[in-house]
Amino acid sequence: MEFDNLLYDVKDGIATITINRPEALNALNSDTTSELAKLFDIIASDDNVLGAILIGAGGKAFVAGADIKELSTKDPVSGREFVLAGQEALNKIENLPKPVIAAVNGFALGGGCELAMACHLRVAAAHAKFGQPEVGLGLIPGYGGTQRLPRLVGKGRALELLLGGGIINAAEAFRIGLVNAVVETYKKDETGKEITNEKGRKVFDRDDFLSNIQEMLKGILTKAPIALGYVIEAVNRGLETDLSSGLKLEADLFGQLYTTEDVHEGMNAYLEKRRAEFRGK
Repeated sequence: MEFDNLLYDVKDGIATITINRPEALNALNSDTTSELAKLFDIIASDDNVLGAILIGAGGKAFVAGADIKELSTKDPVSGREFVLAGQEALNKIENLPKPVIAAVNGFALGGGCELAMACHLRVAAAHAKFGQPEVGLGLIPGYGGTQRLPRLVGKGRALELLLGGGIINAAEAFRIGLVNAVVETYKKDETGKEITNEKGRKVFDRDDFLSNIQEMLKGILTKAPIALGYVIEAVNRGLETDLSSGLKLEADLFGQLYTTEDVHEGMNAYLEKRRAEFRGK
């Protein structure tokens, strides 16, 4: 399937989705969020897709934010509709029962930071930047930033970023728990020496960065697919309730797994000292 603002590829069970608006630093407009919603519906029902990676086109930005030109045309009603549509798209990502990794290869600001937070894991390039600068425009985050950020980094850290509207680097994002890992990948010449640009800065190797994240996802996908989906469900739903209800949900999902072939394959493989061959059944 072809999209106007997305590139989509599936190989070895891994879907790679590229936000493809480099001329706008991959800013999210209504058309892009609509395409994301449609694509993740497709991914959810496609048994050939086991997991997904989200990345931005080019090397400057993952997603630099929402499309300010479009936002400037909104009124109270259309503004609310705009963010509700974006929230719906990001909710589809967060609740997908297949692991999704944000490959943050540059600026992840505003809607871009929110898009990354909707993914299950976030891996940043060393030059990536994160922030929720909406208050500087007289707005607040609308794609879940006020809700997901505190859940990831805690109330105090979240309010510091949300109220100050500041931008942090990848190392700080890792320190506060916003990203799971920072990967340094730079282009090298034929001798193995890192290449620098005219300003003496190392040149980012996007292909190597993406390859590292693909290997990470491949490791996750060696596990039982149904169990992976249940982990995502248990965490997402559990965060919205009290501990007692969350524990009951965990117990219910644990018991349901005994109806699957995978759970018996997994335990038999362990006892027989061999690698499990999960079938997602």
